[in-house]
Amino acid sequence: MTSNPLSPLPAAPNAEGRLAAWLQDALVKAFGEQVGDTRLQVVPATDTAFGDFQCNDAMRLAKQLRLPPRAIASRIVEALDPDGAPASASVAGAGFINIAVSPAWLGEQLAALAAQPRTGLPDLGGGRTVIIDYSSPNVAKPMHIGHIRSTIIGNAICRLHRALGYRVIADNHLGDWGTQFGILIRGYRAFADPARLREAPIEELERVYVASYNRAKEDPAWMDACRAELVKLQQGDPDNLNQWREFIDLSLKEFNRIYARLDVAFDLYRGESHYNDRLAGTVALLEARGLARESEGAIVVPLDDEGMPVCIVRKSDGGYNYATTDIATVQSREEEFQPDRIIYVTDERQQLHFRQFFTVCRKLGSTTRLEHVWFGLMRLPEGTFSTRQGNVIKLEALLDEAERRALAIIQGASPEMPPEQQQALARDIGIGAVKYADLSHDPQNMIVFTWDRALALDGNSGPYLQYAFARLRSLLDKYRAVCPGRDPAAAPLLLDEPIERQLALQLLQYPATVVRAAEGCKPSFLADYLFALAQLTSSFYQRFPILKAEPAIRDSRACLCSLVARVLREGLDLLGIATPERI
Repeated sequence: MTSNPLSPLPAAPNAEGRLAAWLQDALVKAFGEQVGDTRLQVVPATDTAFGDFQCNDAMRLAKQLRLPPRAIASRIVEALDPDGAPASASVAGAGFINIAVSPAWLGEQLAALAAQPRTGLPDLGGGRTVIIDYSSPNVAKPMHIGHIRSTIIGNAICRLHRALGYRVIADNHLGDWGTQFGILIRGYRAFADPARLREAPIEELERVYVASYNRAKEDPAWMDACRAELVKLQQGDPDNLNQWREFIDLSLKEFNRIYARLDVAFDLYRGESHYNDRLAGTVALLEARGLARESEGAIVVPLDDEGMPVCIVRKSDGGYNYATTDIATVQSREEEFQPDRIIYVTDERQQLHFRQFFTVCRKLGSTTRLEHVWFGLMRLPEGTFSTRQGNVIKLEALLDEAERRALAIIQGASPEMPPEQQQALARDIGIGAVKYADLSHDPQNMIVFTWDRALALDGNSGPYLQYAFARLRSLLDKYRAVCPGRDPAAAPLLLDEPIERQLALQLLQYPATVVRAAEGCKPSFLADYLFALAQLTSSFYQRFPILKAEPAIRDSRACLCSLVARVLREGLDLLGIATPERI
């Protein structure tokens, strides 16, 4: 008997899963063993004029059942159990099954969602391990605007996976090895200013590196001295190793200060140097397996069959490159953590590199799901941001500017607010604006960042969503004052108005949206969802009375608002964005 599974059963008993089970019983009743282990899927309706949900699987069953899709859909609908039916169903078009749920059933599903501690998020992780490799600044160099997307997108992906029960290891794979350290060690001993190093260590190390690098370009003897310092470092010279470790310690102190501002944390800080001892063995393994060969003095892995240039794993001078380190890193991570998935978050320019070393890892037998989440660059239009640092905009300068602009808005709107509260609010709004301006875009799109759009209170922005949450919190405080002792989250839901149904249906999509955002590594799915939820809530808030409504309706609407506030808070937290109670 032919089996044609259309889709897996839902991971959690959500509304779509319950409706799918209702249809599934009818499918088996109508066709019996002919359907095998086929599973029907219910999805939100593409046009709410025809219903709340729909099932499109009749089209895909036509070949298996040897019937027109509309006939299949009709037989399923005719076989539906009418006793305690959650909805009405009808057939449309070529064989679509449209489903309109009853207000009572919809209210029950929403109450069930609210009763779950994680607002319906399924435990998809089940103890499985995901490693997320992101941010990855270079030691002894300031973080600049180019690091913002990897850091923010990577952190959101971490939060999404943790919320779904995965064991997440956030790894900051620092750039802490290479030729630049010979240049830096030589320059440090010649040019470093101890006072400047204490005041601004990363900026001073960058100044020292630039001075040494420029000298090396003009003076071959200086370059020879830099190479000698690098060789001593690679051979384990105690003085050079101690100097190198100091560079790392100073850098991490500065990096962590910026990460704290962004509410970003890592489980591991393992730079390229952590894997140095594995590099020769990795190349030897590739040669032993017949995967690598010598080419003009270098060792390469041919990738012609995959339509890619060779992957160089040892250079002609005997040195190793990024591909070698990354292959060794995968092997090390598999041995130590047994991950199911490793996700790398970098910019679009590294796509070929990841395709190459992923392919080499698979040839070596790696079964881990390796993924490169690449993103477009973030740019600023001419004239919107100025810096005296040169043409590279430091990340800290961007965050300072965000907070400064947010503070000016707050001081103008709420001059009576205490200065400490203004500063705290400016931090939450300014940083939230920068994050949301990034996360609300598909990662693969280039972003042209503008302050007006990022800080707007009336558009698709972080401050708009933060304000939507704060307004709901204020409303619920007023409800408690009007109805002392009542919990707004505990009232029965009536959902008689069309927009109340829309809000309820949107809320029910929260778990599925989080799953899609995590699986696709696209936090923008969640950002889009939250913006749509906030817009619906604003329309509801403006059109219908809440506190002045008849008591049963008032309580129901307060309950609905309470759940919207909860989803906004939890959803924004998954994006790493704070939700101030008052704005």
